[in-house]
Amino acid sequence: MPTRPRTVVFDVVETLMSLENLRPRLSEAGMDPGLLERFYDRMIRDGEALALTGDYEPFPRVAAAALRAVAGDIGDDAVAHVLAGFGHLDAQPDAAPAMRSLASGGISMVCLTNGATDTTTAFLERSGLDRHIDGVMSAAEARGWKPHARVYEYALERLAQPAESVALVAVHAFDCHGAKRVGLTTGWASRREGHYADIFAPADVEGGDLAEVARALLDLPARE
Repeated sequence: MPTRPRTVVFDVVETLMSLENLRPRLSEAGMDPGLLERFYDRMIRDGEALALTGDYEPFPRVAAAALRAVAGDIGDDAVAHVLAGFGHLDAQPDAAPAMRSLASGGISMVCLTNGATDTTTAFLERSGLDRHIDGVMSAAEARGWKPHARVYEYALERLAQPAESVALVAVHAFDCHGAKRVGLTTGWASRREGHYADIFAPADVEGGDLAEVARALLDLPARE
C-alpha cells in the first residue's frame, strides 16, 4: 500500500511548464504551429532512445535535432528562435494550487526534469513557484533521460530518502511507470493524455489536474 510521501518530485515540462508559448515561435520561424506536439514527442522519443542504448545527449541538442526532424529544411536561425522560447514559458494554472496544498500538508517539493537545471530554475523564479521548491535536479546530472531507472535512482540519492518516502507527480504515464519501477509512489494528472495507457504500471493516485493529485497524495495513510 502506498503511503503519504515525505517529498514530492515534480516533473517539469508539460507538468509544471506549458509549451504553448512555443507555438507562435514556430509560426514566426516559418513553421506550422501544429508541429508543437510532434516536436515534443519526437524529442522525448529520441532522448529515451539514447538512454536505452547507454548514450546521452543534452536537452538542447536533442531538441534541435527533433525540431529539424519534424520541420524539414530549416535554418539555424529558425531553430535558435524556437528553442529560445524555452526561456519564456509560463506555468500551468494547476501548478501553484497543487504546491500550496502540499506545502500546507508539510510535504517538501523538488523538481526532476529532462531539461536543463538553469532553464528550470529560471522558470520557477519567473512563475513564483520557486517559493515552494527546495531544489532542482536534472536528468543530465545522471547522464540519462526519464524514464530510465538511473535518473530516479540519482534523485533518491540526492534526496537521501528511501523510495517509499518519495512520490513522483507527472502528466506523463511513461514517467510514472519509470518511477514506479524504482519503488516511488506515483501521481498522474490526466489533463494532457486523458487516458492512462494500460501497458504501464498504474499510478498510485490519479486526478484530472495537479491539484486533485496533490489532494489524493495528502489523503494517503501516514507511514507507521
